[in-house]
Amino acid sequence: MPFTRISLPEHRAEIWQDQISAILQAALVHTFSVPKNDCFQLFEPVSRRQRVINPTYLAGENDRRSDDFLLFHITAGKPRNSYQKQELYRYLADKLHAALGISPADVMVVVSFTQPEDWSFSHGEMFKIPQGAFS
Repeated sequence: MPFTRISLPEHRAEIWQDQISAILQAALVHTFSVPKNDCFQLFEPVSRRQRVINPTYLAGENDRRSDDFLLFHITAGKPRNSYQKQELYRYLADKLHAALGISPADVMVVVSFTQPEDWSFSHGEMFKIPQGAFS
């Protein structure tokens, strides 16, 4: 059950949000084996003034981050291996570039993992793992 906060440029939010949402969910289904309907995303449009982002730090040789910079902070329950994480990063960068023209230098992803007891989906109840359901 990943939960993702997506920080995106305020000036792009209206036109990009639906496509970013669909690409992210497809990436999680494809690379992290998340069930198709397990979708929890929070979009946070940010103005240029609210963003302090180094344009070149670890952006790649001869690359610069632009005003189109996106940050995906994914919190997931079940840990994934390095291969799955690399596939997620690549899938997102490739699909966002193909669909929206977003430079791969503008896509940053942070993945964190938690334990089942760190989640309450509703009613103040701690999440209990149904057989094979925690993603």
